[in-house]
Amino acid sequence: MSMTIPGAMPVPVLAARPAEPSDPASSAATNLYEAVGGHAALAAAVDGLFGRLLADPQLAPFFPGGVGDRHRRYVVTMLAEALGGPHRYRGPGLADSHQSLGITGAQFERTAAHLAGTLHELGVPASLADQVVAVVASLRSAVVTA
Repeated sequence: MSMTIPGAMPVPVLAARPAEPSDPASSAATNLYEAVGGHAALAAAVDGLFGRLLADPQLAPFFPGGVGDRHRRYVVTMLAEALGGPHRYRGPGLADSHQSLGITGAQFERTAAHLAGTLHELGVPASLADQVVAVVASLRSAVVTA
């Protein structure tokens, strides 16, 4: 299965490994979106991520006016689709939105590290967090322009 975000390469959607009895994710979880907790969990992760990005002196300049609700909703919906959720992203093309920003590979990696840290803080099991970060990493070519 894959998804297509306007202006980005198709993204393979990773299925979560079967939940272990001690795993907080339900054994009925059939995809990564459900395994991480669905829409509410993604909204919390995006809020945490943007909090970290705005506090990072190397990344905050990309958000001179802060991050509005509309941008947050776009990111939540894009992640939901990428992780196998029922929502379909209908926002601006990912590549078009990032083209003029001059984002470097190092800045992309720094953002991915902030995402991993946010997921860890939210109690997402490491195996699931790694899969989420891998899905986001597959968007690199649409975001890195410098």
